[in-house]
Amino acid sequence: MHSVDATTEQMIRSVLAYAENRLRLDPVPLDKGSHDPAELDFAVSGLLGEDGHDPDLVLGVYASVLAPAVISADSPRFLGFIPAAPAKAALLFDMLVSCASIQGISWLEAAGAIHAENQVLRLIADRAGLPAQAGGCFVSGGSAANLSALAVAREMAKRRGARPGQRWRALVGSDAHASIANTLRLLEMDALVVPGADHRLTGPAAHAAIESDGDPGSLALIVATAGTTNAGIIDDLAGLAAVARERGLWFHVDGAYGGAGLFAPSVRAAYAGIEHADSFVVDPHKWLFAPFDCAALLYSDPALARSVHTQDAAYLDVIHERPGEWNPTDYAFHLTRRARGLPLWFSLSVHGVRAYSEAIEAGIALARQAAQEIKSRDYLELIREPELSVVLFRRPGWQPGDYSRWASRLLDDQVAFLPPTIWEGETVARFAFLHPQTPLELVREILDRMVADRA
Repeated sequence: MHSVDATTEQMIRSVLAYAENRLRLDPVPLDKGSHDPAELDFAVSGLLGEDGHDPDLVLGVYASVLAPAVISADSPRFLGFIPAAPAKAALLFDMLVSCASIQGISWLEAAGAIHAENQVLRLIADRAGLPAQAGGCFVSGGSAANLSALAVAREMAKRRGARPGQRWRALVGSDAHASIANTLRLLEMDALVVPGADHRLTGPAAHAAIESDGDPGSLALIVATAGTTNAGIIDDLAGLAAVARERGLWFHVDGAYGGAGLFAPSVRAAYAGIEHADSFVVDPHKWLFAPFDCAALLYSDPALARSVHTQDAAYLDVIHERPGEWNPTDYAFHLTRRARGLPLWFSLSVHGVRAYSEAIEAGIALARQAAQEIKSRDYLELIREPELSVVLFRRPGWQPGDYSRWASRLLDDQVAFLPPTIWEGETVARFAFLHPQTPLELVREILDRMVADRA
């Protein structure tokens, strides 16, 4: 399995040929195949056994049955959830990173890779206005980043002093990402949920909630969102930062989706206050055009995170012998990690930051154009003006089943992947634009079908 023989040579040619063809797809189709478990089980039956199989046969099963059963998130027609649109350069370099088997734990074994990753982290930190000492690491996604950051926030609260049996809490908005609630559960913390006007958490609302709360001393942090997943709303970061400073609370900004807007001049002012974040998260595998799985986790004072996350073990002592060296394992709950920031570094170096800004601006512009298209049609209603690249709208009179049937027909006809969402208890439609090559004509076709696809 670990040598290069005739079978390996053939496998290299076949797999690389498949990869080349996939990389050359422009645009990438949705690739919807059978999702029937019985059909999938039949296709792979017998492949996992005591004896191996010809690699071309196995690759053929993947290419003909398994791959088509995956809806391609990097298609310009993937407009649901939060899509992905990795640059071709990033995808290519991701293959190289995998082939190189880089163990990105410590400076000792991966200094070159970590140095390149840190350059990208510095770029993001500078865009956010974080201090010169800010730093962190790349983790698998926003959920892992939020968990790692909030663990540090809880520990900092403990060090300030705690009552016996103290259970810490976090002040969060009603539209905070689901991973925040899950993180608080795992950390045995509670949430002080503060609703905001138009779903936006503000400094005055947070201040009033704390003033009226019966146990403000149990608060450890404030969590703000820079671009909610469902609607793309940016919280009042400046106001919340002020409340956090006044109360001595950790200020965490979850920008997993929307944080990339820092690179878009048209919306940069909406992020005022993010420079005061104690921790900040943005997922490059969303709107910074990196492959899955890549999230940037930054701390304004990395030494605090290092004091919480550094793992002690006899065999790990060697990586901490020289204090000036940067070990990504010291800034999150992980140990083993791939150098998942390298593909982003390569693509940014190849294309330049300006190209990234222009691609992000394309999604913002398309959202505004889509909003105008919706407002121009008397059978549709725009729910709210888009702040970033998410657009919520409804067709009055439609029930949940109508939206589901419309979305299913769009996917069956390979027009778009556009599952409905819920807004204030109501099923509605939602565009999530990230791919810079999604055309306005596609948006018009989708909206037209809300007339043609009557229930």
